[in-house]
Amino acid sequence: MYKFLNWIASLLAPLLLLGCSDGSDNPVANVLDSLPMNQLQYLGTHNSYHIEPEEDLFGLLLAVIPETAPTLQYTHRPLTEQLQELGIRQFELDVFADPQGGLYAERKVRTLFDEPAASGLAELDEPGLKVLHVQEIDYQTTCLTLVRCLQEIRQWSDDNPQHLPVMVLIEAKDEAIVDPLELGFSVPVPFDAAALGRIDTEIRSVFADARIILPDDVRGDSVTLEQAVLTRGWPTLGEARGKVMFALDNGGARRDTYVQGHSSLAGRVMFTDSPPGTPEAAFMKRNDPLSNPGEIADLVSRGYLVRTRADADTQESRNGDTTRRDAALASGAQFVSTDYPQPDPRFTDYQVTLPGPGVARCNPVNGAACEAAGLPLF
Repeated sequence: MYKFLNWIASLLAPLLLLGCSDGSDNPVANVLDSLPMNQLQYLGTHNSYHIEPEEDLFGLLLAVIPETAPTLQYTHRPLTEQLQELGIRQFELDVFADPQGGLYAERKVRTLFDEPAASGLAELDEPGLKVLHVQEIDYQTTCLTLVRCLQEIRQWSDDNPQHLPVMVLIEAKDEAIVDPLELGFSVPVPFDAAALGRIDTEIRSVFADARIILPDDVRGDSVTLEQAVLTRGWPTLGEARGKVMFALDNGGARRDTYVQGHSSLAGRVMFTDSPPGTPEAAFMKRNDPLSNPGEIADLVSRGYLVRTRADADTQESRNGDTTRRDAALASGAQFVSTDYPQPDPRFTDYQVTLPGPGVARCNPVNGAACEAAGLPLF
């Protein structure tokens, strides 16, 4: 669908640029690119890399953990397809530290099905952050490493240099899981300060700083990052096009470790889910749009970026209930995340799309200037 929309946009471009040598003096184009990026609403995906467990393993999980197994029964398309075909502009990636390499190269649960534990995937033997949901039992992914996932996003970005900003939410995971059959499940490496710093390092190994919306850039000469977003505001679309921003999904002690020594996230790559009133407050997660009615709209009105979720644990897809989805879209959260940008035909026709034809829409809470412009947002 979005290939078609891009084609329409290409037809409109000569009209928009009529009488202008390079489009820089075009008042229509200038109005669009002068809009702050937080005055739009974008569609995202939750656990964007995820492929549901193999059928035999899922059957075993359903027998052993019948309440949890159904929550794992969803699959996302590769990141490039999500960007190009589904208009996704926010991803979520879960990462596990693997400084020596090989920690997740074996799937020991496969031995229960008379298969070798070795995955045979060379990427898993190399040192670096690995992308998966739950080690040993929910490990299938469209991109095995953080670097590989980001390279895929960068390649698409290179091919579409005028794209609206893309946000990547990264969760650092190190929780061990129960090994009831004593198969020798891998024990994750704890995410200490050094391991969290490696997330920044791997991001910068793929994206140059000039391609990233950095906390330092948003803060500018303001005293704190929060002061900057509440007064001067976020970059405009003209400044943000072709760029990617990153945020740490974790809160609590892990967030505090990442912030320590970096007040207002000075020198850091990722924004953090920090509460209002702190120097780092700029981006926030409010995953349940129904839990505190009006809170998200208030945060958005004040100038923060917010991510919420339209569904969780496959429930909405199974029962077709759109209550949470509708609340998420109406909340004004700039990033509305879902497991169902397309319906799962095994369940219902539930899916989440943005109203209108584009990959973003004017924000229903703070997008009055965007609405007044009346412009396409391809």
